[in-house]
Amino acid sequence: MREPSEVRRQRILAVVASRGTVRVSDLASELDVSIVTIRRDVEELARQGRLRRGHGVARTLTPVEQPKPAQPANGAVALVVPERHTYLYETMNGARTVLEEAGVRVVLHIAPQVTGAEQPIVDRALAEPVQGLLIAPRWRTHEEETADDWLAETGVPTVLMERRPSGHLRAMNSVCSDHWYGVHLAVKHLTDLGHRRIVLAARDDSPTARAVRKAFKEISADLEDAITVRSSPDVGLAEILRKHKATAAIMHGDVDALMLVQQLADAGIAVPEDCSVVAYDDVVAALGSIPLTAIAPPKTEVGKVAARLLLQQLESPGRSTERIELLPGLKVRSSTERLTVS
Repeated sequence: MREPSEVRRQRILAVVASRGTVRVSDLASELDVSIVTIRRDVEELARQGRLRRGHGVARTLTPVEQPKPAQPANGAVALVVPERHTYLYETMNGARTVLEEAGVRVVLHIAPQVTGAEQPIVDRALAEPVQGLLIAPRWRTHEEETADDWLAETGVPTVLMERRPSGHLRAMNSVCSDHWYGVHLAVKHLTDLGHRRIVLAARDDSPTARAVRKAFKEISADLEDAITVRSSPDVGLAEILRKHKATAAIMHGDVDALMLVQQLADAGIAVPEDCSVVAYDDVVAALGSIPLTAIAPPKTEVGKVAARLLLQQLESPGRSTERIELLPGLKVRSSTERLTVS
């Protein structure tokens, strides 16, 4: 006995309503009738305003609610970064974007510039319904890093941002920039321009600064003259450049690099004609009166990748530990040029 057309059309409407869009050929197969019959039914239902026709398909009039991806449960994610650290604020914003897009609430904690400030902040954060932790410790000295071995036992999935853990923390999840490669880019750029006497001015009060200093020592071994000095107001960099007949400088920190350009101008040394300058960070390097060539660590991307790694750890407890390093880039601007041999 043939199925009444109205019953068949109700079945068509039910299938289309559940799936949103269905091919006419699939409807014919599932309802075991000819394509011609289904096509006539779809045309009639469309004429009655009960569905919409497309090219070979039938569509529902109302959008089908798509199932939402499973989200981690049991609270927010704590995000801990040092105060007054523009570089890491970019990393923080990258992480926040990914977590908020995943529907995870972010609770931000700012650690003051005090030795040991992070531990009580993390303890308070974890006293709340927190499911995971993203943290960028300040670690001004190697001793401070060693003292923070408590980070390996927070009790929740934890990812270090822009930090390369060692010692007791070596097995922690981490995402950071490959600063060795960043220094390599800076030195290669300058040597390709003919510079063989290069000064690196870098602080020694952060893991990034220490990584930059160590990398420069390794990479610059074959240069005619390469020295590392501390970047501080009481160091006369212009005089050091003159003493070593250096034709290029790499400065860890955009602000220090911008100030160096001013100091060199006061000393009668023109940038880039007399001295090429490369900044390391690229936070505000492009804003100088002479836009600075800069090494740009992937600050925002570090935060994004760290947040994705944390979400993976939350969704799949017991995943193996991951240490991810992202490559910096080189932004060539006006502060470097080919060395002119007189």
